[in-house]
Amino acid sequence: MTDTPWVIGVDSGGSGMRVALGGPDASARPAPVSSKEPVRTGVRGIDTGHFMEQLVPMARELLDRAGGAGGAGIAAVAVGAAGMATLGDDLRAELPGALHQALGVTRLALAADAVTAYAGALGERPGAVAAAGTGMIAIGTDLTAWHRADGWGHLLGDCGGGAWIGRAGLDAAMRAFDGRRGGSKALLARAEELFGPAPGLPGQLYPRTDRPAMLASFAPEVARCAPEDAVADAILRDAARHIADAAAAVCPASDAVDEGERPDVALTGGLFKMGDALLDPVRAELEGRLRHVRLVPAAGDPLDGAVRIAADIAMNRMRLPLDPRMLTVHTAYGS
Repeated sequence: MTDTPWVIGVDSGGSGMRVALGGPDASARPAPVSSKEPVRTGVRGIDTGHFMEQLVPMARELLDRAGGAGGAGIAAVAVGAAGMATLGDDLRAELPGALHQALGVTRLALAADAVTAYAGALGERPGAVAAAGTGMIAIGTDLTAWHRADGWGHLLGDCGGGAWIGRAGLDAAMRAFDGRRGGSKALLARAEELFGPAPGLPGQLYPRTDRPAMLASFAPEVARCAPEDAVADAILRDAARHIADAAAAVCPASDAVDEGERPDVALTGGLFKMGDALLDPVRAELEGRLRHVRLVPAAGDPLDGAVRIAADIAMNRMRLPLDPRMLTVHTAYGS
């Protein structure tokens, strides 16, 4: 076994689990491994047994790749999981002991996926992160407490996220089909190319259990039409305002951070890969509203953030604030 005290970061979400290995300095590591099956949830929330069934073989595979064996040498593990805030009670109760027994882990951080997204994007600096994919959530901290805005799902919020943009684009397509105001012939053409004749779209959408993902799949079409279509462009500008609203709601005020520190704001998540059609109006909104902050590129993704948190708890140097729902640190025998 190498003398390097390894740490493990875990990113568990709706598309499966990703696991990465690193040193306490969050240095270069073997390529992450992943599963395609999301961890199950049940009456007790996120299923600890199913979580362990996925994590342990992947952790051992990474250790083998790094020249190790078994679970020796793992200094800490950090888990970022979708639903941790509301569905993580079973993990918080059972996972510390289970990981100690299976891999010898003595330090464990359990975090909401928004927290690992923050740590990946900004590390341990005060500021705010807007994380947008199918949904949208903003999270911010002055390093004394966490603040979140939105992330309430596609029926109650996630305003400006992929499902929100896709739904607005399909609404504009159906308006064009009907001949109502606010319609877009360009978006109608793209919708029918992707989904077939417009009258059949409700029958495709409403019965599906993955409606948010289907709606979000249309968001890139809105971005493609935006340069030449005023309706599509307006949808993205509305999305930008919603994203900036959420970021502004959670960003620390200039007098809430230590003297000499300036809050940073970063954008992270797959939605921003749509490019300048969305990024330009989001940046413009943020610069107009948050003049006391710096807009910075995200340094990494949620898996990078999980590795960083694991390294920080291994070295007793974490600055991010603890919170019963957002971020907890446990020993092998409980919190």
